[in-house]
Amino acid sequence: MKENTTVSDIKKTILLEASIQKVWDTVSTAEGISAWFMPNDFQPVEGHEFHIQSPFGPSPCRVLQVDPPNRLSFSWDTDGWVVVFELEERDGKTEFTLTHSGWKPADEIIGKAGEKSSIIRDRMDQGWQAIVSERLKKAVEG
Repeated sequence: MKENTTVSDIKKTILLEASIQKVWDTVSTAEGISAWFMPNDFQPVEGHEFHIQSPFGPSPCRVLQVDPPNRLSFSWDTDGWVVVFELEERDGKTEFTLTHSGWKPADEIIGKAGEKSSIIRDRMDQGWQAIVSERLKKAVEG
């Protein structure tokens, strides 16, 4: 019998050379999110339903929590994913942490991609690394 192991959350933390308000504006607006992540019609309103235009087509999302300028979370797509942005002020800089949770067991196939959860998680882990450490950093720090 094959063990169906749990897939761990993806977590990325970076210290950005920018004020917490500037980072918040970049991670909590449709224009800001488009600049470093993917095109979307996000609004920072709890319960707001929106779409992220992913490589697999539009992903339905829903805003779960908005707590400016420290925390924002939303459900992403139909597989139970939750993405959380956490911001903390650190001497005029901002510590930004992204958590991508809600993963299905490792061997379960994820719908749109048609691949195992563990494979998608590893691919997205690398993707988030580049998105947070390069694209978000560039969008915020210029």
